[in-house]
Amino acid sequence: MLGKDYIKVLRIDLDRKKITIDRRKDLVEYLGGTGVAAKLLDEYVDAGADPLDPQQPVVFAIGPMTTAFPICTKAVAVFRSPLTGDYGESHSGGRFAMAMRFAGYDAIVISGKSEKPVYLSISNNNVNFEDAGYLWGLSIEKTGAILRERESKIGAGKRSILRIGQAGENLVRFAALNVDTYRHFGRLGLGAVFGSKNLKALVIGGNRSYTLPDMPAYGKLYQEIYRTITDSPAMKKYHELGTAQNIMPLNIASGLPTRNLTSTSFEDAEKISGEAFAEELLLRKITCSGCPVGCIHIGLLREEFAEGYEYKYTGVGYDYELIYSLGSMLGVGDKKNILQLIERVEGYGLDAMSAGVALAWLTEAISTGLVEEGPELKFGDAVGYLQALDFLAQGEKCEFAVYRELSKGVDQAVKTFGGGDFACTLGKNEMAGYHTGYGSILGQAFGSRHSHLDNGGYSFDQQKGFDLDNLVDELIKEEAERDMLTSLAICLFARKIYGDRRLVARCLDTLGIEKTPDELGEIGKKIFALKHTLKQKLGFKLDEVSIPKRFLRTKALGGQLDSEQLEKLTKVYREKLREIVGERGRH
Repeated sequence: MLGKDYIKVLRIDLDRKKITIDRRKDLVEYLGGTGVAAKLLDEYVDAGADPLDPQQPVVFAIGPMTTAFPICTKAVAVFRSPLTGDYGESHSGGRFAMAMRFAGYDAIVISGKSEKPVYLSISNNNVNFEDAGYLWGLSIEKTGAILRERESKIGAGKRSILRIGQAGENLVRFAALNVDTYRHFGRLGLGAVFGSKNLKALVIGGNRSYTLPDMPAYGKLYQEIYRTITDSPAMKKYHELGTAQNIMPLNIASGLPTRNLTSTSFEDAEKISGEAFAEELLLRKITCSGCPVGCIHIGLLREEFAEGYEYKYTGVGYDYELIYSLGSMLGVGDKKNILQLIERVEGYGLDAMSAGVALAWLTEAISTGLVEEGPELKFGDAVGYLQALDFLAQGEKCEFAVYRELSKGVDQAVKTFGGGDFACTLGKNEMAGYHTGYGSILGQAFGSRHSHLDNGGYSFDQQKGFDLDNLVDELIKEEAERDMLTSLAICLFARKIYGDRRLVARCLDTLGIEKTPDELGEIGKKIFALKHTLKQKLGFKLDEVSIPKRFLRTKALGGQLDSEQLEKLTKVYREKLREIVGERGRH
């Protein structure tokens, strides 16, 4: 805890409506965030039980630098993923990390299942179990509106509201947990875990204050970093166009997945580019608490709801991954249609990337005759996809078997219907928006959370003259470094700012935490080893990792990929991870 020599953990038992507070000195060596969360999951998870067993824990954690320095805005959630069956980790911005800090907790562990739907209200020393029966079945938007009014005792600027939609209630295995409307714990199915616990929402806030050991030194360093960030061209681009700026460069370079990865360039890319969204539909930009950048871009969706020119206006958040997954991946080249699809996904509380990739697979499965039930889907048909999202969010309740299976992920649908060759999944997780080469494929397939953000494999693919013989070592090295950064709660958009460990050590020193740059590097390696050991404990098998043929058949950014080269690198990755996990086991 900031200013203390322990990590303060709030444990919540939904079965007994009981709370416990632990002050854990032994967790300090894991810094916070990713490290502390992974360690707590390792302690409390049941490797023999289903991911949606009510006793499986959800762990939230923040880091020592949370709210103390610019862009240290992230909270980390870890859980057993109902999508992959093994280690689940997701990060979110918004106000949640700040709210945890000022409520006075470094970590929160939630286990059990409430007999009836509830939401949690946490503030300072109070934890209340509130009835959520009247919220069950409501959308993300309606749930948020009601809770903002009901929980007004916690000031709006200090409060964070996490909630699930119908997809989480229906246990869709890639349901998301919404955070403050425009942010999410999006990937790997945390929304379904909340649903399995009858937990509709979590509201948290507080007004605690903290005293730092050397306020003058802290203030000086804060201003130094603030100026670096606000003057940085790298951060400026996130403010101006956001990640949506990546559409055109990746399209030109043949790295933009299109129509279920049958192509890597989209003829309508210019129409759905970051520039096009900004020039025609950008409504405003907002920021996470404690961040001066403002990278969250909100588009204006204007829709007629009645005759006589009656319109409703909705602000819809967009970014690169949403435009890719609900745009190019589905062959949708109209900005308004993409915003409509995003709004539908957001309302139900689905992960946009998994939903888009799932519908892309289904479109091809229908066109090839593998699937013969349900409405016809065609690439580019936004109206059809809107209806398909309605079916997908119903989960097991849907009348069509293909949607019931697809709500468990593309890999599960493939087991029933076939179509594995064109399933765009890596490590059982639907792919991110990069088909750039071996780095993006292997980084997602073997990364601890099967995310492009585990190790930034796509960035190595774009380095001219990069030696593939070094690829696996670089991916592992980068993932360990990112594990250290996310244990401090640093947003990975700022990794080039905080990538200098000497700066991180200076930051920690002003908070009363003494770590050398080398020690920080070793902590990152330790957390990396912990996560991959835990991953294998939960059932991840290195030998079962396979790459669907579509990734080899469709040209990547660097050209056609070679199956022998991919197999060679895959073998090396397996050996390296076995060595790292085995070494940890021996100690």
